Amino acid sequence: MHETSNTTRFYRPELDALRFFAFTCVFFFHFMDYVPVDQKTQPIFYTFCTAGAFGVPVFFLLSSFLIVELLLRELKKTETINIKSFYTRRILRIWPLYFAVFIGLIILGQFIPGVATNKVSAWLAFLFFYGNWYIFHFGWIGGPIDPLWSIAVEEQFYIAIPLLTKMGGRKLLTKVSIGLLLVSYALCVYYAKLQYSGESGQWLNSFFQFQFFAGGALLAILLKGRIPEWTILIRTILFFVALSCWFFAVYGFGVKSYDGHPTIFGAILGWLLVLGGSILFFLTTLGTPQKFIPKIFVYLGRISFGLYMFHSLVFHLVFNNFKTYWEKPLLLFQFSSITISLIGTILVFLITIIMAGLSYRYFERPFLKLKERFAIINSRPE
Repeated sequence: MHETSNTTRFYRPELDALRFFAFTCVFFFHFMDYVPVDQKTQPIFYTFCTAGAFGVPVFFLLSSFLIVELLLRELKKTETINIKSFYTRRILRIWPLYFAVFIGLIILGQFIPGVATNKVSAWLAFLFFYGNWYIFHFGWIGGPIDPLWSIAVEEQFYIAIPLLTKMGGRKLLTKVSIGLLLVSYALCVYYAKLQYSGESGQWLNSFFQFQFFAGGALLAILLKGRIPEWTILIRTILFFVALSCWFFAVYGFGVKSYDGHPTIFGAILGWLLVLGGSILFFLTTLGTPQKFIPKIFVYLGRISFGLYMFHSLVFHLVFNNFKTYWEKPLLLFQFSSITISLIGTILVFLITIIMAGLSYRYFERPFLKLKERFAIINSRPE
């Protein structure tokens, strides 16, 4: 491993590629909402798509690692944490696009069926970043707003992390992270004992998801700025080990984001595999030489927030509201239903990339440049 300076810019372009990987996983998970995948006839593809939900934990783990790494560097450089600057940076990164999409969904919902709910209580929940707890209590709303639950969980994490770092540095962060891991797996036991046959609420519980934030924080604490210098062969092997962890979590232990788990042993071991796989994906990527990372993946990772925010809306519009317009010509040429679904999915992917790219360049970037003014330790150049 080699160590990076604690006083210079900390930016790892390979982690942008990991962001794109995480988004792709989530994309295929939500693909199943619009294109049925049969578990009996397509078990491998079904397992792959189901495991795609674990892209969200990768986002959580990665976000936590980067934030804790930057906070620890700031603490070492200045011997304190500028709380106001931290919150300002997070607001400038998240809020502009989040609220633009939020308001956009409300407006579109007045003209396009199914895009938005009419429940004011739901809108208030997402307005004040407790959307995950709203869904936890009242069920999924349905439509493009649902994926925004994860942004609420992140915002809840952001409230506490700079305060903890300022109060106790590495020691307190370590203790809190271990405590969060224990709480998360206590919840695993609790939900397994409930014996739910459907949505248990576990996936939406912030304290359950905090295990992945804890994992990211512990990685930042333990690595201490060091970067793995593994060969591509070792990284490739670890990548497939990570993939196997996720695969066996779903296929071997029946772990699913949308179901409770029937056994305590299966729940604990299954979710440990999800966490372990997420950590391995991170370690596999960190330190990968840039020549092995396609630049397009780095770019797509850079715009991954937009990809995440837009993809569900595009899925909904393409497969629900406007499907007849692009499907009719394909039916005239007698394309199979599988081919039509594939073409529709490619269409969704491309439209999402275009929207996210335009959003990043013309809408998000000015806020990101402003965000740099509040940086104590510089990160990615915008």
